[in-house]
Amino acid sequence: MKKTFVLAILFVFPLVAYLFFASGVNNFGKLPVLTERVPDVSSLQSDVSLDGKITILGFLGNQIDQKKGNAFNLNQKIYKRFGDFNDFQMIMVVEEGHKEDAERLKSELGELSNADRWHFAYGKEDEIRSFFNQLKTDVSLDGDLSTPYVFIIDKDRNLRGRKDDEDEGVKYGFNTTSVAELNNKMEDDVKIILAEYRLALKNKDANRSK
Repeated sequence: MKKTFVLAILFVFPLVAYLFFASGVNNFGKLPVLTERVPDVSSLQSDVSLDGKITILGFLGNQIDQKKGNAFNLNQKIYKRFGDFNDFQMIMVVEEGHKEDAERLKSELGELSNADRWHFAYGKEDEIRSFFNQLKTDVSLDGDLSTPYVFIIDKDRNLRGRKDDEDEGVKYGFNTTSVAELNNKMEDDVKIILAEYRLALKNKDANRSK
C-alpha cells in the first residue's frame, strides 16, 4: 500500500505541476488590451510610426531637462534590456520648439547605450493634448505637457496594461520615477508582450511548414 502511494505521488505530482504551470502560461501569456487602436504619432511631427512595432510611448512635454531622470531610469531598466529587439522602440512626445533639447537628451542617452531606437514626435499643445486624450487612460498630463508615466503600445496600436494589478486594479502606464515599478512590473509586462509575439511568429512558421 505504501509502495503504491509513493509511486502514485511520483507519477501524479509531476502531471499536476505541469498542468498548473501550463495553465499559468495560458492565463498570463497575453497582456490585456485596455485601449484599442490609439492614434498614430504620424498625426504629429514624426518620422516614425506605431504601426508594426512594440512601442514604449512617453510624454516629455516642454521641460525636458527636468525629465532627464525619468528618461535615464527608463533607459537603464527597460531600453537597455529590450532595445536589441528589432520590433522594439521608444517614442517620446515633445512640444514643438524643443527639438534641440530632445536631441541633446538622445545624445546623453547614447553615452550609456545605443540610442538608435529612441525617437521623438513633436506637436503643438492642443495637438499633444488631443493625442494623449485618445489613449483613454486614467492618467493626466501635467501643465508642461508631460507625465512620468509611459505606456506599452502593441504592433496594432493597442494600449496594453493590467486589469488586475495588485496595487491599482486597472493599470494603464508605468511610473518612470519609480525604479521598483520599472523593475518589478514594467519589465515583466514587456517580457510578456515580446513572448506573445514570438509565440505567434513561431506558430505561424509552424503552420507554413505543414
